[in-house]
Amino acid sequence: MRPISAASAMFLVCMSTNACRTPEAGAGATTTSQPPVAEKAPLTTTVHGYSRVDDYFWLRDKNNPKVTAYLRAEDAYADAVMKSTTAFQDTVFKEMVGHIKEDDDTAPYRHGDYFYFTRTVKGKQYPIYIRKKGTLTAPEEVLLDLNELAKGLSFMALGAFAPSDDGRLLAYSTDSTGYRQYTLHVKDLSTGAVLDDRVERVGRIEWAADNRTLFFTTEDAVTKRSDKFFRHVVGSTASDLVYEEKDEQFDLSVWRTNDRSMILLYSAARTSTEARYLPAHKPTAPPTLIVARAPDHEYDVEHHDGLFYIRTNKGAKNFRVVTAPVARPSEANWTELVAHRPDVKIEGINPFARHLVLSAWENGLQQLEVIDVKTRERHRVPFAEPVYAASYGQNYVFETATLRYNYQSLTSPPAVYDYDMTSRRAVLVKETAVPAFDRSNYASERVFATAADGTRIPISVVYRNGMKRDGTSPLLLYGYGSYGISVPPTFSSARLPLLDRGVVYAIAHIRGGGELGEPWRDAGRMMNKMTTFTDFIASAEHLVAQKYTSSGRLVAQGGSAGGMLLGAVVNMRPDLFKAAILQVPFVDVLNSMLDASLPLTTSEYTEWGNPNEKAAYDYIARYSPYDNVKPQQYPAMLVRVSINDSQVPYWEGAKFVARLRAAQTQKSPILLKVNFGAGHGGASGRYDALHEVALNWVFAFWQMGIEQ
Repeated sequence: MRPISAASAMFLVCMSTNACRTPEAGAGATTTSQPPVAEKAPLTTTVHGYSRVDDYFWLRDKNNPKVTAYLRAEDAYADAVMKSTTAFQDTVFKEMVGHIKEDDDTAPYRHGDYFYFTRTVKGKQYPIYIRKKGTLTAPEEVLLDLNELAKGLSFMALGAFAPSDDGRLLAYSTDSTGYRQYTLHVKDLSTGAVLDDRVERVGRIEWAADNRTLFFTTEDAVTKRSDKFFRHVVGSTASDLVYEEKDEQFDLSVWRTNDRSMILLYSAARTSTEARYLPAHKPTAPPTLIVARAPDHEYDVEHHDGLFYIRTNKGAKNFRVVTAPVARPSEANWTELVAHRPDVKIEGINPFARHLVLSAWENGLQQLEVIDVKTRERHRVPFAEPVYAASYGQNYVFETATLRYNYQSLTSPPAVYDYDMTSRRAVLVKETAVPAFDRSNYASERVFATAADGTRIPISVVYRNGMKRDGTSPLLLYGYGSYGISVPPTFSSARLPLLDRGVVYAIAHIRGGGELGEPWRDAGRMMNKMTTFTDFIASAEHLVAQKYTSSGRLVAQGGSAGGMLLGAVVNMRPDLFKAAILQVPFVDVLNSMLDASLPLTTSEYTEWGNPNEKAAYDYIARYSPYDNVKPQQYPAMLVRVSINDSQVPYWEGAKFVARLRAAQTQKSPILLKVNFGAGHGGASGRYDALHEVALNWVFAFWQMGIEQ
């Protein structure tokens, strides 16, 4: 979540030398033994008759030089504390790089007349985007080199990458700060020239079938809500506003159907959707409503042979699929194609000329289900391992019987397969090469913790062979559990330095996520949010009880809403964990959700509740990590924030650290690491990102008692 303007009063930063100084007098100075101490400047707010005192509200003022000085002092203190581990960090970094094939190409995919792929080059931070015309033996054509775009910048991220149907033009968007504010560019691929067309703050981008008209959404400059939908003819100096979304809980996005025939405009809140369409070959046509928005009705749309295929939760908690004629798409004209199954969540529908592919979750695992459009016969793509991750791949060819999908597991590197939906045979296109890795050295399993209400919580576990369940192994437990987002058990070469040092890695698939469907999501949302935290605690307790680890060697990790999870959990059960790694943590929940000017606040009333309503305020106040810090012994913590984070602003983690330090009864190390040149996802370059991971792992090793 978030950033915004803050109070601009000038406050002093007090260093632990017990001397308060201005930054000019050296406020950034610190030592390894004495962390910075933020000045307390109490701000009292009263809501629903309750008064709360925020001593560190002043840290929100990004333009205050004293705030900058304090953040730099915190970052320097973290570096000083970790200085003795510098060589260890370098070793871990080199190990991770050693598990990467630095010169590599991705699996090429077909789009129109071209095959597209990306290339990474040893020593370079970013990928290069390339294509070949007609065949894989054709000459290469470099489309974008992000290394060139990143020159002179500390951050570079590519958003949209959309070639026109004829392959002559490329629309793409870039973010150069980490604030996730993207700028639209158009490149003429026949000449290599970047055209004058340029639009700020764009979201998704789609081409019309005429190869000259672009559709895109833009976001509000303050709240970052995507609220406007435009049509733009390449070469023109202006864009036409087609639709504006007035409801502050809804965001706009634009898509094009798999058969390339329709442009779809979605207005979507967390639990409600409304879609409009216009024919891709008629770009000046007004968007036509498909089904009007209604509370708790979520749906999305595809098109095939004159019919809309609609994935809907109307009368189907985990979604069903219906068809409707394009001219009459209202509910009265729906014909059911795939009925609701309480144990199977349909997550996506993807039509081909003769098949329909469903992406689904069942029993916490991903499934790909193929339906013959003519015969309605169904089958599932088979997967060999009992615990795995499988997802729909890059499929831009409609008239084909080949499904491209991605597969991996905790012990199997990412692989791309082409699956013949008629013969039901899969062909490996490419498996990511992982040097110095032998999958036979590792094992994975799925275990289940039991929550207080009797619910079984799945936990994915991976470790190096020879691990003994005697309670002596160190373990890193990851969790998220929000927005209905599922965390699949995927492979990570960066995880190998953990496993090779005997660390067990586990993912707790807690409620609030989507692994077991919409009821799983709802059980950890709104006025049930406490369940997310108690599920994570139950998962940790189970791993200790089953002797995968002990509390003295257990480290928890989570980011963003997963950082909120960890913040709540260390308040509730600080004794259960030796340490915690909180990355861009959403921990100042009450303050952020009471400020409607912050990005994401209004759209997330249906995730956490609206604290302007007393019942929601009272419930959020029970778990909001910042508001529940109290005098007790806390585990060691590494808290990471980014100065340009638009989703969870830096001040949330900074305020949390300041309050923790002031409250803790035993001085466990609590470190604040600040990235001054990135946003919510951290460093953008692949080597820079691995340096950040190396610090995380070495902090965990330190707390686990692993010295090299």
